[in-house]
Amino acid sequence: MSEITELLPHRPPFLYVDRIESADDEHIVGYKTFSADEYFFRGHFPEYPVVPGVILVESMAQCGGAGVRELGKLGEALFFLATVEKAKFRRQVRPDETIRMEIENLKVSTRMLKQRGTAYVGDEVAAEAEWLCLVGAAPA
Repeated sequence: MSEITELLPHRPPFLYVDRIESADDEHIVGYKTFSADEYFFRGHFPEYPVVPGVILVESMAQCGGAGVRELGKLGEALFFLATVEKAKFRRQVRPDETIRMEIENLKVSTRMLKQRGTAYVGDEVAAEAEWLCLVGAAPA
C-alpha cells in the first residue's frame, strides 16, 4: 500500500487517515488513531474529550478518497465533499482510540464519487454516513 501522503493532499493537522489496509473496486479499509495530542481535544469537551462527529465523517471521506487513489482511479483529481447523508453517531471516540473505517464505493465516475462508510472502535460502530464528493481540479 502507498504512503497516505502520496494518496491525499491533506496534511496535519487535517490528515485523518493513518493507513489504508486494503482497497478494491467495491471496498476500502483504513485506520486512524486519534492521539491525546489532537488539536480539537483541547476545546471539544476538555474535561471529557471526544472526537467531533464531523471529524469522524471527514475521516471516512478521506479514507474513501485515499482508497480510490490507491486503486489508480481518477488520476490526480481532487475530491471535494459536496453532501453528507444518513450520518449517525453511535459511540464516542476518545483520545488514543483507533477507528477502523470500512468504506463501500457506491459510484465512481470522472465527475463524482459516492461512498458509504462505517467507523468502528473494536467491534463497536462509532459512526456511519453516506457522502458525495465532486471530482475536479484545483483552480489555477
